Amino acid sequence: MKGLGGAKKILDMEIHRDRQAQKLILSQKNYIKRVLQRFNMDNSKPMSIPLASHFRLSPDRCPQSEIERKQMSHISYSSAVDSLMYAMVCTGRDLSHAVSVVSRYMSNPGKEHWQAVKRVFRYLKGTTHIGLVFDNNKVSHNNIIGYVDSDYVGDLDKQRSLSGYIFTLCNSAINWKASLQSIVALSTTEAEYLSLIEGVKEAI
Repeated sequence: MKGLGGAKKILDMEIHRDRQAQKLILSQKNYIKRVLQRFNMDNSKPMSIPLASHFRLSPDRCPQSEIERKQMSHISYSSAVDSLMYAMVCTGRDLSHAVSVVSRYMSNPGKEHWQAVKRVFRYLKGTTHIGLVFDNNKVSHNNIIGYVDSDYVGDLDKQRSLSGYIFTLCNSAINWKASLQSIVALSTTEAEYLSLIEGVKEAI
């Protein structure tokens, strides 16, 4: 056996320790750069948000003819979403909502769905330097803090709301998720209540 010191990289996550400042930093800078190059988005113009509000994706935008389906078959939509999903799971807590939306159409994506995926790539282009920073100086007695929220009928097709939650430790995210609720909420209050229940279940 050989001691190699502290880990510097694991599963495409880079680990940086600033012992003087008592900070631990996780990032996926090199992984994101490789993904952008793979999908020819490395020279794209950066965006400030991963998915704009005007992207109202739905199954109506899926290919309606064999010609459209054949055109989309040449696009690696599922592979692109899988790459985004891995970035989201590891360090990309800000990608949760966008990845939740674009992943619904992996079986039959359309051109508008692909445009949304490319927008997420453009967001990553401008945020490759951002990661998770765990600051020991910001540890408190109430160290683990959770935030939960939801929209109301954000999914127009199934009339379901989107729940989102994030838990933090040392002032940085340790667990996050955005997903459609399992049942239809009849009011904004009920949507928020269901979101709270899902967040608490995950925390437990």
